[in-house]
Amino acid sequence: MTVFQPNPLNTPATDAPVIALKNIVLNLTSAAGEVNILRDVSLSVDPGQTVGLVGPSGAGKTSLLMIVAGLEQPTGGRVVVGGYDYDGRNEDDLARFRRGNVGIVFQDFHLIATMTALENVALPLEFAGEPDAFARAATALDAVGLQARTAHYPGQLSGGEQQRVALARAFVSNPTLLLADEPTGNLDQDTGDRVIDLMFALSSEHDTTMLLITHDPAIAQRCDRIVRIVDGRIAAPDST
Repeated sequence: MTVFQPNPLNTPATDAPVIALKNIVLNLTSAAGEVNILRDVSLSVDPGQTVGLVGPSGAGKTSLLMIVAGLEQPTGGRVVVGGYDYDGRNEDDLARFRRGNVGIVFQDFHLIATMTALENVALPLEFAGEPDAFARAATALDAVGLQARTAHYPGQLSGGEQQRVALARAFVSNPTLLLADEPTGNLDQDTGDRVIDLMFALSSEHDTTMLLITHDPAIAQRCDRIVRIVDGRIAAPDST
């Protein structure tokens, strides 16, 4: 498989946890009053580890992933990712860190409809001012088997192809951490299986730490650990 070019912005590998969450609380306000989304969640994930995040709908899985990504601000607690402490960081700081260190794959692809596959994958590198953005994007698309689809727009691609573009975009910066939220939720079983195989293969090749939300027990069982969230708390013990 093609190896992506390393990104010099990435945090150097250490023995420290890639994800270190301490006493995370998330409370949101609704018309009915305050809602406790996450309740005193602590989690440590080692370098290169794959973690399946499972639990019933509404348990807080996506909220936890968004906090790890720096896209949601916790009400309380401490978040350290790749040795980078989120405390006191503004949105621009977190965006710069995320750009070089965190890849994200969503259920709904989140591709820009007016951009080709190549342009979608190159976008985070262009934001980072990388001079070889399109060459690296082409390499990333080749790695997910889409070298013949670089000039196609999302509307011209199947759901599986769109998710592979999203995977290429997530890995193009050679991130320390990959976050995936139900990445096969909009795909049929066979296509979803191929996307998951590719995701695990890329994570293994690049020794990327992965936090994966899934409702599929078979996918969760492929991870090194399974962490279950129920009613905003981690159900102990998690599987190791």
